[in-house]
Order: sequence, then structure tokens, then C-alpha cells
Amino acid sequence: MVQGAERRLTKGRLRCAYAGRSSESRTLMHPYRTHTCGELRLDHTGQTVRLSGWAHRKRDHGNLLFIDLRDHYGITQCVIDTSSPLFAVAETVRPESVVTVTGPIVERSAETVNVGLPTGEVELTIIEINVESAAEILPMQVAGESDLSEEIRLRYRFLDLRRAAMQRNIVLRNQVITSIRRRMVEQGFMEFQTPILTATSPEGARDFLVPSRQHPGKFYALPQAPQQFKQLIMVSGFDKYFQIAPCFRDEDARADRSPGEFYQLDFEMAYVTQEDVFAAIEPVMQGVFAEFSGGSQVTEPPFPRIPFADCMGKYGTDKPDLRNPLHISDVSEAFRGSGFGLFARKIEAGAVVRAIPAPGAAAKPRSFFDKLNDWAREEGAGGLGYIVFADGGTKGPIARNLEAERTEAIRQGAAIDDGDAVFFVCDEAPAAASFAGVVRDRIGRELDLIEKDAFRFCWVVDYPMYELDGQTGTIQFSHNPFSMPQGGMEALETQDPLDVLAYQYDIVCNGVELSSGAIRNHRPDIMVKAFTIAGYSRQDVEERFAGLFNAFRYGAPPHGGSAPGIDRIVMLLADEPNIREVILFPMNQQAQDLMMGAPASVEPPRLKELAIQLDLPKPKKNPDGPS
Repeated sequence: MVQGAERRLTKGRLRCAYAGRSSESRTLMHPYRTHTCGELRLDHTGQTVRLSGWAHRKRDHGNLLFIDLRDHYGITQCVIDTSSPLFAVAETVRPESVVTVTGPIVERSAETVNVGLPTGEVELTIIEINVESAAEILPMQVAGESDLSEEIRLRYRFLDLRRAAMQRNIVLRNQVITSIRRRMVEQGFMEFQTPILTATSPEGARDFLVPSRQHPGKFYALPQAPQQFKQLIMVSGFDKYFQIAPCFRDEDARADRSPGEFYQLDFEMAYVTQEDVFAAIEPVMQGVFAEFSGGSQVTEPPFPRIPFADCMGKYGTDKPDLRNPLHISDVSEAFRGSGFGLFARKIEAGAVVRAIPAPGAAAKPRSFFDKLNDWAREEGAGGLGYIVFADGGTKGPIARNLEAERTEAIRQGAAIDDGDAVFFVCDEAPAAASFAGVVRDRIGRELDLIEKDAFRFCWVVDYPMYELDGQTGTIQFSHNPFSMPQGGMEALETQDPLDVLAYQYDIVCNGVELSSGAIRNHRPDIMVKAFTIAGYSRQDVEERFAGLFNAFRYGAPPHGGSAPGIDRIVMLLADEPNIREVILFPMNQQAQDLMMGAPASVEPPRLKELAIQLDLPKPKKNPDGPS
């Protein structure tokens, strides 16, 4: 009987007559809703309204059935009595079915008011109901908090996005982008759109390639960034450009990076210095974070400028979290030729020693130090040596093998007070800096030193123009190949390439890189020289970067810009640990769209049309049996 009622319901609207309304007034009512599920209040009491939404929850209280109806704007409680001829229909409604209900708004009794809902003082008495779309049994719950696997969430992303937390995140993303656009336009920037199908470019990651049907054997590339196009906009005579740009990179996923595609606030300015770029974007970043941070403190412009070399020395990373007050120091000389032979021998072989202070750690039990030592070994280090400064003396295995004047030098060099401890990392300089940065973060968390409710910005500046490839030993660009070297052509011709700095800079907030940018090279001779040092011939430059190179030959203004990442900005503001929580339809960590089934195989006729013949790798053998 119930099934029959549901079948009849899905074919057409079941209506019931009720006092006080004519058939004409019912016809005039909107077919789906007069109000949203989030706007009804006490002053709507007595009105007959119509709502549409998803059946969020159902509660059967014997002679009463409650349905919480949810739409994008909120939740309204709806109720129907067993005496209603529609009760059997309402009883069959599954969670997440789309339902339209009509009825009068009544005030709830004092003991039934739901203070957790804006609509919690009223409810709708159902006198008319229609199931617009019946839901099958759900593969995942939408109501409530449940621990769901990433695979389930991404495969059924349309359900995942219905959850309140995801709705908040995506709305926040919209609001952030709207705010950014407004702030950029107010500064005189114009929004342009650059091509998606373009040529490959050495941006530091793999391109996504698109085969050309009309030109067999040739490929377009999806832009890793609109880098060359935005420079060409400046060469074309426009002064201030921006766009919320989609970018595509074939790279692995991590918590703050989504594989495949991402969005950035891409902007460029003509006739500017590095400081002009900073002055343009700092108010935008500070303003957006102040607007959406919920009262957290935000660094006021001008943001601190930290040279790359100093950043690596003090923080062990070029993405410093300035909420952490700890500074790393170099104490190599205090150990050189010392009685602590392990470090002394490594220093003679070229290693360095970095010290990370731990304020107040002298009061910690021995287990605190043992736990950190075990953690360091799990991270691939040999361990984590330390000295404790307490009661005017020192404790720990290192201190017992170190002369008093050397421990005093360490105390002064690392700014240690009585009651503090200091940890040490000994390794080759790059590895020591990197791991010391990891230790700094860990100690900051362990000792609860990280500033709460704050967004701390800085610029990391003066990046090296070049670096050595760790595998080949050849010189390559370290950051952006289109940057202007500090010192221009003279620096490229007279300095060791590894000593040349560039007008390159990153915005960092709370240990997350939000943006890379640079003052661009605008001269063709410098462009050829810079690429020659990195192993490109003049012919390579003229062929691979023909558009930009040719444009520079006909008068190009000095220009520069940056590109803060939209996804990372929203991730920070939403206080989410993973960037996929603020993207509508992200891929998983294997760069797969589980919902749409991408990437997918292509039929042979289509491949032939594109002049593509597959040469797939052989499947790996299964050691436990046939693959």
C-alpha cells in the first residue's frame, strides 16, 4: 500500500484541501518554494508557505513524523500527523530525497525550540507534499559527522558537497574570489583571459599535452601559468592586468597542492619595481584575510622582507611560519675540534651544526627528549642531540663531552637562558638547514609556542637565479626562467652563475607558500644570455619562446607581477589541512577523477584520427603469482 502511494506520488503532486485557501490562491503560489529553508522566523507564524529541499533527517515520534528539510540556506523542521492522508507518503521518504512541502508555519512550544537552528522557533505543518526526486539508499551519509574515506567522498562528491562543512568552504571560496576581484579592480587592474591551449614552457613541472588533429604529431600544452601571456599583455601596452587563472601541472598531489589543476590570482604591472608590486598586492592579501579570518590577527603592510639565504639560515626553509618564535643558529665553530668527536669529525669533513632552542624544556622529563630523538630517527636522521641548561649548569650526553667555554658559546649563539634546552642537527649544509627547519616546527608544536589565531605574512626575496641539478650537476633555473637577474647583463657575464640573485620573491603565510613572482626580464639579449647559462641555445630560445622573444625585440617596458594561489588562500582561511577540502571537484592523490572516471581510455578510431599509436609500459610482474 505504501509502495503504491509512493508510485502515485512520483507521478504527480498529491494535494489536500485545507481551510482558508482557494484553488486559485494555490495556483498562484510558486510551484517549488515561497521561502528558503533558512529564512522562516516567528514573524512568519500563520503564513502558509511552500519549501523545497532535501530530506535531511526523519524522526518518528509515534503519532508525529518530523522531517528536517534542508536546502543551501538552512534547515526547517516539518511535521505531519498520523491522521493526515499524506502520512503514508511522508513515511516512505528516504534521506536525501528532494521534497516539496506546503503548509502553515506554527510556533514551537518553549520546550521544543531548537536554539541551534536559526529557524528553530517555528515549524511547518505539512498539508501538501510531493517527492520531486526519490533517493536510493545512500552510499554515504550527508547528515551528521561521519569518518568517510577519501575514495567514497570523491566518488560521490555531489553528496559530499551537500554536507554543511563543504557548503561553508565552497561559499567561502566564492566570497574570497569576489573580494579579490573587487580589490584588484579598485586598484585599476583590468581582468583579461589568456589562452588555455598554448605551447610548452619550462615552468618547473610537467605539462599536460593535447594532441592536435589538424597538425599530426604536434601537441598543444595546457598552461602551467599564464606567464608568457601576461608579459605579452604588458608589451602590448596595457598597464595593469589580472585574472583568476586556471593553471595545469602534471605533478604529484600533496596536502597543499592538488594534482592536475589549480587557480591563482595572476597579475602583472608595467613600469614597476619590486616594491611597487609588493605595495599593490599587500593590501589585497591583508584585506582578504582580515575580512574572512573571523577576528584573527593579520600582518599589516608592509610585510617583512626576508632574503632567501637568511631565511634558510634562521628558519631552515623558504616557507617560514612566523607564528613560531624559534630561530635556528649556526654553532659549527663551537664544535670544531671539540671533545664531542662525532660532530667534530663531521665538521672537518664539511658538515655544519645547526642549533634549535627549546625554551623552558629543562623542566621536561627525560621521556620528552627520548621521544624527539626517536622521532628524528624515524625521519631518517641519526638522532637529535641536545644540551639542557638548568640550575647554572648543563646536562645531557653532549654536554659531558664538551668544554665549558664551548657550551657557553652555544648558549650565547643560540640565545639560550637557564631553564632552556637546545637541540642540534649535524649534516651537510643543505640537509642540515632542511632538517633543522623540520625540528623547529616540531619543537614549536611540542612546546605550544605557535601563535594562536594569527596569519603572519612575509616576503622571501633575493632568490638565486640558478642552482645545480642534483642528478646531473648541470646549472638550471632555480625559480622562474623569465626573471630579471639582479645586476642585469653585467651579473650574467661577470659572476659565478650560482652567485647571481634574481628579482624573485614569494609570499608566505603561516608556513604556506601562497605566491611566486618576479620582476621580469624585458630585454632579448639578457633573455638569450640567461637561457644560455642554463643550457639553451639562442635557437632554442627563438623557437621555444618565439612569441615573447619577438615581442621583446620591439620595445618592452620593465614589468613584474605575482600569482597568489586561490586554493591555498581559501585552505588557510577555512583552517583546513588539505586543499581538496576547498575545491569543488578535486582529483585524488593519483590524479584520478573518481566521479567522472578520468583519465579514461580512448577508442582506437579516435587515436588514429589524432595520429597517436600507444606504446604502453608492460605491466609489473606480481611476485606472488601471475600479473
